[in-house]
Amino acid sequence: MTLTAPTGPAATSTAVRRADPAFQAFTLLRIRFTVAPILFGLDKFAHVLVDWDRYLAPELADLLPGNAHQLMYAVGVIEVVAGLVVAVRPRIGGYLVAAWLAGIIANLLLLGDHADIALRDLGLLLAALSLARLATAFPRSAVRLGGLR
Repeated sequence: MTLTAPTGPAATSTAVRRADPAFQAFTLLRIRFTVAPILFGLDKFAHVLVDWDRYLAPELADLLPGNAHQLMYAVGVIEVVAGLVVAVRPRIGGYLVAAWLAGIIANLLLLGDHADIALRDLGLLLAALSLARLATAFPRSAVRLGGLR
């Protein structure tokens, strides 16, 4: 199945943009990096998905003030903020999420037994960088939270 942009008088910039595979990829990545950090960040307070405290390397916990549980609250706030930045400013948010994922990867490698999760997060880091780069292809005025103006 090939996507083609609509033509003729009915072809609006919105319809053309929706048919653009690069814009579709940008929109999917933007949704992913808005929703997931917010949900995971909120779960740092609820611990519904997992006990997040066990994913904090003791070496990092010893360097930072507070205990692992308190640090996870800070992590949750940062993740929610990162998701909101992606929603509002994906060009900046993509790089913010990529940097955050780099920190998560370093933390997981310090733990020593989560290399599989670190590898998955490396893929997410590359996707976040892709989002930031794709965001430069679309004028900020044409890109709104809902995907289109």
